[in-house]
Amino acid sequence: MSIRLTATVLGTPDPRALARFYQRLLDWPIRDDTPEWATLRPGDGPGLSFQLEADHVRPVWPPQPGTQQMQLHLDLEVDDLDAACALAVEAGAERIGGYDDPDEMVRIFADPDGHVFCLFVPHGPKEGR
Repeated sequence: MSIRLTATVLGTPDPRALARFYQRLLDWPIRDDTPEWATLRPGDGPGLSFQLEADHVRPVWPPQPGTQQMQLHLDLEVDDLDAACALAVEAGAERIGGYDDPDEMVRIFADPDGHVFCLFVPHGPKEGR
């Protein structure tokens, strides 16, 4: 038996718009593009898909009791943190936090629909990550 992850799916009121945001950020081609479903996929690897959720409620970050909670977040390793942050903001993301520690520098963003993603640069070897 074989199980293979093909995509992470994000709910959104506008799949096409959110797909274009991530296409700009990741430079991945759009494969599917309908008002109800859009997919980005880099070659044969796993991609990101965007599913219509007309009643989408933007998650609150940091979490607060009684609010819509973040269900997942994306970790995106970059080689130039300043350039990646500038691109994310230019594409429509909002910076909502960040930290530096001995292992990595992390900048936390919300995409246009409030899904959280982190841009990070590791310090030192990548082994064990």
